Parts: sequence; C-alpha cells; structure tokens
Amino acid sequence: MAVPPETNEAFLREVDEELRRDELARLWKRWGRVLLVVIAVGLIALAAFLWWRDYQAKQAGIEGEKLSAAIEQLSSGRTDQAIPTLRELSKSSRSGYRAAAQLALGAIDSQKKDPKAAIAAFAAVAKDEKIGKPFRDLALIRQTTMEFDTLPPDQVIARMKPLAAKGSPWGGSAGELIAVAQLKAGRPTEAGATFAGLVGDPAVPPSIRSRAAQMASVLGVAVNPVAQPSLSR
Repeated sequence: MAVPPETNEAFLREVDEELRRDELARLWKRWGRVLLVVIAVGLIALAAFLWWRDYQAKQAGIEGEKLSAAIEQLSSGRTDQAIPTLRELSKSSRSGYRAAAQLALGAIDSQKKDPKAAIAAFAAVAKDEKIGKPFRDLALIRQTTMEFDTLPPDQVIARMKPLAAKGSPWGGSAGELIAVAQLKAGRPTEAGATFAGLVGDPAVPPSIRSRAAQMASVLGVAVNPVAQPSLSR
C-alpha cells in the first residue's frame, strides 16, 4: 500500500525541525554565554549613556540657574556674594558658563583695580580654544585694553587687526584700539584714517562712531557719518 504524499511531507517536516533543534542546541551550547554577555554589556552601555545624558542636562540647568543668580547679584551691587559662584562656574566643563564666569570675574577685578588678576582672567578665556570665538575675541580685547599702556603700539595693532576685519562683531572696539595705538606710535595720519573708517561703518556701535568722529575731527580728517534712518514716512 503506497504512503500518501501528505504523510511523506509531514515526516520530512518533522525530521527537518528536529535537525534544526539539534543545530540550535549545539549553537547555544557553544555561543549562548557569549551572546548573553554581549547583550548584557550593550544594555549596560545604553543605560549608562541615558543616565549620563540626563545628568548632563540636569547639571546644565543647575549651572544656568547659578549663573543667572550671580548676574542678578552683580546687577544689584552684591558683588561679593556673586564672586564665589562665579569662581565655581569658572571651572565648569561647559565652555559657555566657564567663559561667562571668567569674563565677569575679570570685569570685577578691573573695577577693583587689580589689573594682574583681570588680565589673567581675560587671557584664560582668550587662550581657551574650547570656547566660542566671539567670547575669545572679546576676552582678547579686554585683555589688550588692560595691558595697553605696557604693550608696544605695533603689538596692539597686530593683536587687534584680525578682530577689526569687516563683519567681526568686535570690529568697532578693535578698530578703536588700533587707532589709539597708531596715535601712540606717532602716526596721526594713519590714526585719522582709522577713526574715519569707524565713523562710516554702520556695523560699529553709535558710541564708538561718536568718539571716532570727534577724534577724526581733531586730527583734521573729514568724515562721512552714517546716515540715520528717518522716522517719518
């Protein structure tokens, strides 16, 4: 009596499944522990990453609150109360908070007539390549301003020239330092031209343009003030 095709197919499927189970059993016996270790390590790494990200976010929030409180204290004249917090933040691993705190400490030291401490604070920001360039440029300007009387004029000009380029956020301050250094070096013609250039640059703050216009006039240089927009229509 012939065996129906369905029976043959069922038998073959059972044999195939049994072989697969045996193969899986051998593979698990050989690699099962290794696989468990790999999965466990992956889960631990993921958990550590999620914890670190959450910790960083919380720490950033805490430092932001501390910086805001210190700024409020400075604004209300409570400088001595703000200093400990600023010193703590000046060692932050977050470059933005670190830069803001160091710049504030430098400003406090300059107000307290402690130029060495102020210069050191500004220089620390200017040399810190992990800090954004606008912060570093501002710090270099403040450092150079504090050191101006002790630096050769040409050194001041060399420092400030890249910062005075068109489009620089600190072009007005850097240009003003260059012009004063040119005067100090006994080059009034160059200084007058630099002052005149500041007057005609709409990107330069009005206070600097006003001073530059006065200095250019004293030096006998004609200037073309930036036209102010009319409020009437």
